[in-house]
Amino acid sequence: MNGLQRYTNVLNSRPVDFLPRIPIVMQFAAEYIGSNYGAFASDFNVLVEANYRCAADFGMDQLSTISDPYRETSGFGAQIEFLKDGVPRCRDFPLAQNKDLTRLLRPDPNISARMVDRVNAIKTYKKRADTEHSIMGWIEGPIAEAADLRGVANFLTDLYEDEPFCIELMDRCVEVAIAFAAAQLKAGADTIGMGDALASQIAPDLYERLVQPREKKIVAAIKKMGGIVRLHICGNITGLLEGIAGLGIDVLDVDSMVDPRMVRDKIGHGAAIGANLDPVAVLRFGTPQIIRENLRKVYEAVGNPFMVNTGCEIPSGTPTENVMALCKPMEYIK
Repeated sequence: MNGLQRYTNVLNSRPVDFLPRIPIVMQFAAEYIGSNYGAFASDFNVLVEANYRCAADFGMDQLSTISDPYRETSGFGAQIEFLKDGVPRCRDFPLAQNKDLTRLLRPDPNISARMVDRVNAIKTYKKRADTEHSIMGWIEGPIAEAADLRGVANFLTDLYEDEPFCIELMDRCVEVAIAFAAAQLKAGADTIGMGDALASQIAPDLYERLVQPREKKIVAAIKKMGGIVRLHICGNITGLLEGIAGLGIDVLDVDSMVDPRMVRDKIGHGAAIGANLDPVAVLRFGTPQIIRENLRKVYEAVGNPFMVNTGCEIPSGTPTENVMALCKPMEYIK
């Protein structure tokens, strides 16, 4: 059974030889092949090679295109600075000084350079005639992208002072997210990951009233196009779980501060839960034995459907033996 079969079987409640491994690799992957984060984020060829090497050497079942949150932001007109050993930096939030939406460019995944670069990563995976792995594209969710355009502090203030503006801006972001997802699915992705980290920083009532309906619109559009949806919200999403349960997603990443048993209780068995190992305390600084013990505990707590993951990306500097322990085949329990 190959990685793609393992992944789709779990999503369809069918038995597998062992659990799928879907950790996110970015800076770790770049450095693993002797490159750096700046090259990984700016050149799809580096991103593809790094993902392939990690998949081959560690046994990962999904190839990813995630690198940073500024693909769409660049399409909207922001200038992005690539750092050799750090996450790309947005030099100027397009709406930082005012709320004039006419200042924004209209991102086009067929023209906007950084969006095209991600689409090209997927095309390159497919050119290699890859049928062994799941291929995951990536988009930013409505509140995350809106904050990337306005600035986090400004947008959080706007949520309380100018809700109509926030709605209009997030609706613009929803349109772009759907178009970007469509281009990636057309290129050959089977899954679209959606990152909406800032959602964990707002009150549950604001999330359910303003953000969840817009996430739900994106999810519905992706699924209508035949895509699988993976949701990634960094931080404590405990208060958001009831809203997340209504999104219709297929895979939910869970950060390390969230009780996975509570997640299962709230969202039911309609979505696969990724193991929420602490990527620093457990994966980066733990031991192979500690990693395996933690994986078993999470799996016992949530049951199926389940996939091997960590609370966020594999950190730079993680010992290779720890990544091997994370991805070592783990028995599927019916």
